[in-house]
Amino acid sequence: MKKHVHCVVRSILFLAVIGSLVVSANSITQAEESIQLTLPKEIYAVEGIETGIFFSNIVRVENLAEFQIDVKNDLGSVQEDRWLFTPTKKDVGEHPLMICVKDFSGKMLGCETTKLIVTAANAGEGKNIRLLIVGDSLTNATMYPNEIARLLSLPGNPTWEMLGTHKTRNAAKGVIHEGYGGWTWRRFNTYYVEDEPGKRREGTSPFVYPTKEGQPELNLPKYFDEHCGGHRPDFITVLLGINDCFHAAYDDQAAIDARINGMFKEADILIAAFRKAAPNAEIGICLTTPANSRSAAFDNNYKGKYTRDGWKKIQHQLVQQQLKHFAAGSDNKLSIIPTELYLDTTNGFPPGNGVHPNKQGYEQIASTIYAWMKWKLASAKKIRKQE
Repeated sequence: MKKHVHCVVRSILFLAVIGSLVVSANSITQAEESIQLTLPKEIYAVEGIETGIFFSNIVRVENLAEFQIDVKNDLGSVQEDRWLFTPTKKDVGEHPLMICVKDFSGKMLGCETTKLIVTAANAGEGKNIRLLIVGDSLTNATMYPNEIARLLSLPGNPTWEMLGTHKTRNAAKGVIHEGYGGWTWRRFNTYYVEDEPGKRREGTSPFVYPTKEGQPELNLPKYFDEHCGGHRPDFITVLLGINDCFHAAYDDQAAIDARINGMFKEADILIAAFRKAAPNAEIGICLTTPANSRSAAFDNNYKGKYTRDGWKKIQHQLVQQQLKHFAAGSDNKLSIIPTELYLDTTNGFPPGNGVHPNKQGYEQIASTIYAWMKWKLASAKKIRKQE
């Protein structure tokens, strides 16, 4: 009888332990969901160029000061709100990096790992490349294309040429792109205004032309032939997403999902057209950038119609879905550029603008794109001109 009682007691204790482990596991899962810690699988850096991760850009929390964030890596320096790193020659190579988030009681809320890839400063030296930059008002500002041009002109780089039709007043020498304020993936795919004699096709997508029947059609071979001298780009970067998803109702998850899914449908169309027209191009999808840390900037721009917290919720979900969607395909020349990581949402923005960075912020975006290009140049046996 005593033996039976002991067995029952042990069974109860065993079940209690298992139950507590299940509760604990569930609690950790719930905590991870609440902070939504999000990192891409790879991040890129170049010898001699600063990079980093701003912690507010990788977690979905209202107040970063309520959490402890640990960076498990021997490289760089950790500050209260960021990890910064300027690689040297000895750092060239691949390095694991883990970020963990705890509350101030020490309770672990979640960990994510990524791979830091550091490329030599002379990667791609002696090669010749052509670059097509596509985007919305962040690209139209031309600050980050200007900075990409400056970085590509440093010693140890390939000879470069930018393709496109849009040259703004503040464009540096050789800088041209396809960046237009307010544009979306869909607008690049579909928008067409019939030519008027003697007038430029204002607002028309540079990639859309009329068919013989007069119907607008996405026609990238014609675009490359007419506006790029028949040349095909070696690199294509696309920074879009704000205008596709910004206006979704923040408190309606179905509406947010519909916006994001609709964006991906249009993105797939344009990417497929790029791939068909330029089969050897490296295509980089830039993750949609975060907003100004100041709620007052949104009040100034949108007068209460749109809020910083609402857009942060959408932007964070959009980045999570971009990481899943663009990694799911079989195109090994399509990759993700983590432009949302190294962007200072306070010092990298003017006080009164919600989504458009200042010069510092644009330069941080450019350095991330540049690091991605250098990685591709280092890993490619040959960059071919696609005549």
